[in-house]
Amino acid sequence: MKTKPSGKKATKVVVKKKTAPAKSAKKIVAPVNVRGPKVRYKRAEAPSQDILDRLVQKGMRRGYITENELLFTFTQIEDYLKEFEDFLDELERVGVHFVEVKEGILGRAKERDDVYEKIRMSEDARRVPLPEITQDSIQMYLREIGKIPLLTGEQEVGLAKRKERNEKEAERRLIEANLRLVVSIAKKFVGKSMSLLDLIQEGNIGLFRAVKKFEYRKGYKFSTYATWWIRQAITRALADQSRTIRIPVHMVETINKFQQIERQLIQDLGREPLAEEIAAEMGQPVDKVRHIRKISQDTVSLETSVGDDDEDSKLEDFLEDVKTISPDRNAARELLKDYVNQSMQELTPREQKILEMRFGLIDGVSHTLEEVGREFDVTRERIRQIEAKALEKIQANPLIEKLRDY
Repeated sequence: MKTKPSGKKATKVVVKKKTAPAKSAKKIVAPVNVRGPKVRYKRAEAPSQDILDRLVQKGMRRGYITENELLFTFTQIEDYLKEFEDFLDELERVGVHFVEVKEGILGRAKERDDVYEKIRMSEDARRVPLPEITQDSIQMYLREIGKIPLLTGEQEVGLAKRKERNEKEAERRLIEANLRLVVSIAKKFVGKSMSLLDLIQEGNIGLFRAVKKFEYRKGYKFSTYATWWIRQAITRALADQSRTIRIPVHMVETINKFQQIERQLIQDLGREPLAEEIAAEMGQPVDKVRHIRKISQDTVSLETSVGDDDEDSKLEDFLEDVKTISPDRNAARELLKDYVNQSMQELTPREQKILEMRFGLIDGVSHTLEEVGREFDVTRERIRQIEAKALEKIQANPLIEKLRDY
């Protein structure tokens, strides 16, 4: 403490020492107890079905889906784990691989080769005989359409009203709900030279037409209306595709009726029925029944193998070609032509020409006396006289004995 010597009253000056604050010491401020509205956590929504469908289609085209593509689609997986697991099951069901590549499918050569190897092995495993593939395809298709619920009458009317407003979703629901109807109708046509899958496909085309033309105001059910279109589409496809030589659609129904009556008569009579008996049952003329029987025959290829041995025998090897002359007959005709030419050497050119025209020795056409007379500008009687004289000369020829054998 120091004092200043002055005349005034002395005052005390206090000097405080500064202390450095501790480095680790922090000023703690007690929180203010202020109550506000509680903010609840909002669960993120899963990706829409359209986005997932596009991703599945992309994977089916390539054969795989990368991890990055899934992460971009499912940005907050923890909020919808169940939907994510269901999507992975869907990928496995349709045969799309899930590839865990951190740097992308083309990031590293080793990972890229591993992915392609998995895809190649998967494709090799799918290469099974065609009947198994077809059967699996049918079973998979039936399982898929079996999951689609059927529609009530009110729902059909509601969808039909929406269809009139050109809503594609309503048409799609009407089609999907009646796919089982197509299968049930197509099964009745199995065994008629078209596979079940082809029959179902043709029936689906008929179902599409039925949806386009359905009018709910008339009061009937859609299935009743669609049945006719489905059956008509399948019947037309059978008529167009089942035979090598196409038969008109209206004749297909007649042939089916003919075959049905024929089978019934075989069972009743115990033998092949006559055309007259079938005509009496069908109420058709006998000539038309014969025509139906002729066109109802199956077409057989000339390349069809004949016999059970390993020889290359074909049906065409056993069929006679009636338009081709046999070698012995051809040789006999050539000899006859030579004998006739030799016997006509003693005739005059005019006589030779008349005989050639009268008997068709050149073109195979026999001409009348009047036609030959116009050619030579003489009467018919004169041509007859020249012809008779020429034939007498030939009969006097020694070669006539050889010609008698023909």
